[in-house]
Parts: sequence; structure tokens; C-alpha cells
Amino acid sequence: MSKVEAVSRAEAHQFSKPVLAEIMLLAGLGVEGDAHLGVTVQHRSRVAKDPSQPNLRQVHLIHSELLEELAGKGFAVRAGDLGENILTLGVDLLGLPEGARLHIGATAVIEVTGLRNPCKQINDFQPGLMQAVLDRDAGGGLIRKAGVMAVVINGGPVRSGDAIRVELPSEPHQPLSPV
Repeated sequence: MSKVEAVSRAEAHQFSKPVLAEIMLLAGLGVEGDAHLGVTVQHRSRVAKDPSQPNLRQVHLIHSELLEELAGKGFAVRAGDLGENILTLGVDLLGLPEGARLHIGATAVIEVTGLRNPCKQINDFQPGLMQAVLDRDAGGGLIRKAGVMAVVINGGPVRSGDAIRVELPSEPHQPLSPV
């Protein structure tokens, strides 16, 4: 079963986010009380370039399987440490196409907009971590493993243990790219 492992949010712009019992998703805005809440872009580097850009990064998701992989490489990374709002289990987040919808719990629905592009702050958190969340496919293409970004379609509470159901968009599917 695909489910939520943990939820996190932070009111201030900071790298890691504290784990909570519940977060509330707000349609068209993001995670209530999170620094990235808003219709327009909230990530500081993107605001500096163009504050009127739509916020395609309202919710950040990471698969818990990544934390297990990182532990195998000697890194100690827990829920919320990489700044995600939702830590999932059993969902191939990186394999989802653009526009895939995740139905979470009783009412929440989010739509995947693209890949998180890890920045240098990840190495500030733990040296060498940036390289550990990047890989190469058979053709030499870059694989970004630091999660996916999404927008909130339908709001509602999200808690650890909530079921996740994936709804794929109509074909042809577009692979995820960094947003």
C-alpha cells in the first residue's frame, strides 16, 4: 500500500522542516503555515529572478526509499531533514509523469509539476549529500533523486499513515523535468 510516512512544514525559510502530526493543504496555495505557501513562487532564489512566476513548488515530496538508500551510503537523514512536506512510502515519485495526481487521505489532491533540483544547501546540511542524490542513467543523463514538487488541487488534512492513490494523466505522458 502506498502511504504517507511523515509530514513537515516550517514557517521560516530553512533547509529542514520539523515533523508534525498533521499538515493542512490549501487549494491553489500549498501547505498552511509553510514558508512556500502562495500562488506565486516563494523560493527566495526564484523570487529574486521574477516574483510573479506561478508557484509550481507548493508541496515538496520525497520517497522514504531515498532515505534508506542514503543510509546505505553512510548518511543520517530523517523525515523533514531535506525540507520535504510529505514523505511517501511505496510511490515511485520519480517515475511519475508531469500532471500525475496524488489523492492523499480523505480529500487532499495534489498534481505533480516536476522534479526538485537540489541546490548547494544540501551539501551544507551534510557534505557529499548533493552527489548522493544525483545519479546518471544508462545514456549518461542526470537523475535527480531529491523528490518532486506539486501544486494543491483540492485541500485537506494530511497525516502519517494516510493512503495515497496515484491517478495518471491522459497519454502521451511527459517525463518530469526540474521546476
